[in-house]
Amino acid sequence: MSDSWSGLRLVVTGGGSGIGAAVVARAAGLGADVLVVGRQTDRLADVTAKARAEGVGTTVPYAVDITAPDAAARITERAREVLGGVDALINNAGHAVFDRLEDAAEADLRRMVDTNLVAPALLTRALLPMLRSSRGCVVNVSSVGGVLAMPSRSFYGASKAALNSLTKSLAVELAPEVRVNAVLPGPVDTGLWDLAAGEGADALREGIVASTPLGRFGLASEVAAWVCHLVDPETSSWVTGSLVSVDGGRGT
Repeated sequence: MSDSWSGLRLVVTGGGSGIGAAVVARAAGLGADVLVVGRQTDRLADVTAKARAEGVGTTVPYAVDITAPDAAARITERAREVLGGVDALINNAGHAVFDRLEDAAEADLRRMVDTNLVAPALLTRALLPMLRSSRGCVVNVSSVGGVLAMPSRSFYGASKAALNSLTKSLAVELAPEVRVNAVLPGPVDTGLWDLAAGEGADALREGIVASTPLGRFGLASEVAAWVCHLVDPETSSWVTGSLVSVDGGRGT
């Protein structure tokens, strides 16, 4: 356990699977206490049970849809109850639907903006008093898609580009009390790709691997390591406004 992590209090959205679950496992293992936010109760139970068995810190699940009108207030109140404050917010929850603009459903476009941009902004605002009090930080899990041209994924990329812009602007606006950074993963081997691409998932995967210099999908644990690096007060206390690519060279 790292002394710098002992007692750190984290809120992680999208914590029931993928990168979020990997962040929870790593943070709890380092000694942090984590409020694990997600939509699916069974997944949250699995992630928190594993973290409790293998980690040092306390993990508490909280099932809520971050796009619900009162979600930010509910998460804030729950964090105050179980953590007593917040040192780091990890805005990891995301939504992706891959389709040509002319074929995309309006509901899917709105869901991506609500999940990938609006919800992180509202939750950051709701937790801001606690983050200021602790001189804490925010890490947004964005995407290399926010800096690349991505036909058939244009709206997803646009929502992540907006999150990147929000990250850099808030880093200046909230300084010096609160640091704000983002990690920009490339293709990570989670279920997101299969769900987002539907029947074209296999072809999409082949094309992505072929166009990624390191020739493979990343692992959730590899991204989680960088998320936690940006939280760690020993390594990143003078880092804010950074967009850190963890993408196998895809954005090069």
